[in-house]
Amino acid sequence: MNTNGKGILKKGIILGLSCMMIGSSVTITKAQQKTKDLTEFGNVLDVTANPKEAIYSDYSTNEFNNFSDMGAWHGYYLHKNDAKSLYGGFAGPVIIAEEYPVNLSDSINKINLKQVIDGVTTDIDLTKAKVNSVYYPGRLEQTYDLDQLALKLKLIFATNRTALIETEIVNKTDNDLTLKLSWDGHIYTYYNSDTENNQMGTTLSQEDNHVKVNFIEKRSTWNYMTTKENSFDIVLDDKNITTEVADDKLSYTITKDNDVKIAKGNSYKTYQTQSFTYTNKERNDEQLKVQDILKSPSKHFQDNNTRWQGYVDTIFKNSTETNVNYQKAAVKSMETLMTNWFSAAGAIKHDGIVPSMSYKWFIGMWAWDSWKQVVATTYFNPELAKNNVRALFDYQITKDDKVRPQDAGAIIDCIFYNQNEDRGGDGGNWNERNSKPALAAWAVENVYRQTGDKEFLKEMYPKLVAYHNWWYTNRDIDKNGIAEYGGMVHDVCYNWIDYGYEAGQVIEGVGTIDENGFVYDKNNERVVCPDAGVEAAAWESGMDNATRFDLEGNGEDDIGIKIFTVRNDAKKPVGYVINQESVDLNAYLYAEKGFLKEMAEELGYNDDAKKYAQEAEKLGNYINTQMYDEETGFYYDVQTNEDGSVKKLLVNRGKGTEGWIPLWAKCATQEQAAQVVTNMMDAGKFNTYVPFPTASKDNDKYNPSKYWRGPVWLDQALYAVEALQNYGYNDEAKETTLKLFDHCKGLVGTGPIHENYNPETGEGLHTRNFSWSASAFYLLYQNTLTSTQTTSQNGLAIPTTSVEVKVNKELLADAIKKAEALREAEYTQKSYQGLIIALDNGRKVYGDENATQEAVDLATKQLNDAMKALVKVDSTVNGDNNESTQQKPSQNPTTEDSTMILGYTLLLGLASGAALFIKRRKHDC
Repeated sequence: MNTNGKGILKKGIILGLSCMMIGSSVTITKAQQKTKDLTEFGNVLDVTANPKEAIYSDYSTNEFNNFSDMGAWHGYYLHKNDAKSLYGGFAGPVIIAEEYPVNLSDSINKINLKQVIDGVTTDIDLTKAKVNSVYYPGRLEQTYDLDQLALKLKLIFATNRTALIETEIVNKTDNDLTLKLSWDGHIYTYYNSDTENNQMGTTLSQEDNHVKVNFIEKRSTWNYMTTKENSFDIVLDDKNITTEVADDKLSYTITKDNDVKIAKGNSYKTYQTQSFTYTNKERNDEQLKVQDILKSPSKHFQDNNTRWQGYVDTIFKNSTETNVNYQKAAVKSMETLMTNWFSAAGAIKHDGIVPSMSYKWFIGMWAWDSWKQVVATTYFNPELAKNNVRALFDYQITKDDKVRPQDAGAIIDCIFYNQNEDRGGDGGNWNERNSKPALAAWAVENVYRQTGDKEFLKEMYPKLVAYHNWWYTNRDIDKNGIAEYGGMVHDVCYNWIDYGYEAGQVIEGVGTIDENGFVYDKNNERVVCPDAGVEAAAWESGMDNATRFDLEGNGEDDIGIKIFTVRNDAKKPVGYVINQESVDLNAYLYAEKGFLKEMAEELGYNDDAKKYAQEAEKLGNYINTQMYDEETGFYYDVQTNEDGSVKKLLVNRGKGTEGWIPLWAKCATQEQAAQVVTNMMDAGKFNTYVPFPTASKDNDKYNPSKYWRGPVWLDQALYAVEALQNYGYNDEAKETTLKLFDHCKGLVGTGPIHENYNPETGEGLHTRNFSWSASAFYLLYQNTLTSTQTTSQNGLAIPTTSVEVKVNKELLADAIKKAEALREAEYTQKSYQGLIIALDNGRKVYGDENATQEAVDLATKQLNDAMKALVKVDSTVNGDNNESTQQKPSQNPTTEDSTMILGYTLLLGLASGAALFIKRRKHDC
């Protein structure tokens, strides 16, 4: 690897063109084969279990991986082969006690078979059967093969509250088969462990000849929350049954009244539903749905298969030629996201995706988690993606808010089933102490790119503007247009006792802690506890314990982190910030201006578009001149004082992933990007066994297994790869992506997707089945392994370098801008692929300081020709692009097959070759 910055710049342009040649052949392949059947992706994730009352193993995470779907608040496992007491049913369920996962049973319902021969009844022992269990995308299946019969069980989710189970018995004999059928099940009574405090209070009852699990009112804020209205109902489609509940109300038996006779070569099917609801209204509504489900159960299985086949089809949008293990990883990513899909319930008003159904503390929706999950999910479930955005904006603070009107426009950190005490709820996880990084516009714009839904854009745009503005009113201490992370006015931030201090303790230079934990200054105003202040600010960054947020700083000349109060015009506190202008935050805000500019142009808000362009120019200049260090070739946070008169570049805090966010935002110049890439591709810094640790290996506080101080977080890795692609380093992007897929343990096997990974060993760390990691892997598969796209902003061009411009690139810049404004969803995939190739080349020629006028003119012509050659999709046609019904523009070529795309690639190769020949000649002189 050439670690010279100029060498990487030159190499990036050459290799980027090579990737375009590869991309064209991918498109040609796609026309030949479009997808694979979802049954080719069985057991890409191991969901086998023998669930116990103690659900958690290490790190407060469910010991086993479970399956869920449709936004349901419960899920299931496949039993382990050695768990023979569970044979005949699906293991579980795991339910969500409003905010916490709990195993309700190891087997809530399993079938028992008895064979009748000449009046003699004999038990059929399923433990003697050959058992096969498969988790296909969207369903669980079990098969028990015996000499006389095969028992087949299938489980899907029919609604966001109900699972549907099909039981099929196949007669394998040469005679009629007579059977007696019964079902039994039981429930657990404790959550986590067998103690009096952990008693669930669950009981069973018979209602209308079906089985109901009853719950009690239990409000254990940090462990388990239920009400008497909660219900779990098991309903069979056969009414000729007798149900008996045991005296202790913890187990039951259902017996079919009449024998089942199956003719030779035939089979018998029966169905049941299992529903988990929170309120009486939900239960009543769901019972009506269950009646309809059981009238036509096969339709629901067909619909489920169609839906999931559609999900699987998306991973073959660009190619079927990728390594099958990477295809499986992409499918596993979708399975993870769909299991973590939760529908509206409690205080949550719209469907969305939680970080992990497996983790005790993650059954809620976080802001920046959601934005990442939205960007991936919109590729295969766009309505869920839209609703996930809405779920967070449902609680956007308004100017008439009763709790924090001073935060109008803000999106709070996270929302849960229960609001907190400030909002009249009894939840403990709902958090309004801080916001999260400015990535909401990224999510919305990427939804629009995939769907073309302008009404959604109109709906979200003013809300995004309000959120964007909030950063500058509440998180900019010296009003220089550069934001800092901080926190909101919140009692927790003023309580010193909660952070290890004692009542009566004198804080030097501050005051004395009173009995309530508060310290008042000379103006009788509460003083923020520095530990609490840094905690909230670090939470707001999303990088909870990153090295750059250490209270004490790093080194003798580092004064550490100080807290400044932000005030409105009336001098009232509206929040507080740390003394640190963070480069990632401001790069995100730069990108957001680009996204908002794109939206404004699409919606016809021309004044807004000009405003964001002007603001971005000023912000980008600050990032590139004040936050970039020439000596180390990297971006860092800037320390500031309260009035902004003193600034210090915090090189001493070490390198972290924040340093390449300006490249992801397309804010860096090509020259600066080359130096950042040198750092990124250095094996002694970021190009580790699993690339892109959150702290560089040469950071003196680097720790490969300590949360944000070294482990690889996949969102930051995604931004790193897209940063490389934005500046033409497609080979480096592909190389590091392959390392991510190959070296993250379990990803290409049957293991779960982890929250983060050890950069030196690949070991999965912390939470399992983590949504934003799954989102990153899905996007890396789609946009790096099978194409060269990014999700970055296209509203702002990459800044030109300080080198004197020798050629006129204005027409090329205009063409690039026009091309970037086009939406992929409006055009056929084949014709749009030609635009992608021409646009990719145009960007590279535009960013090449040595490009000739001839090369620039040729790139401009090819890009304009590619736009003319676009073929619009007829919006009245459903289904895949049907060539016979597409509208072709009058000036377009009459054919648009793979030959056309190959032709573009060859022409671009000639153009690029000419430019590179001139470049080599200059370097040789």
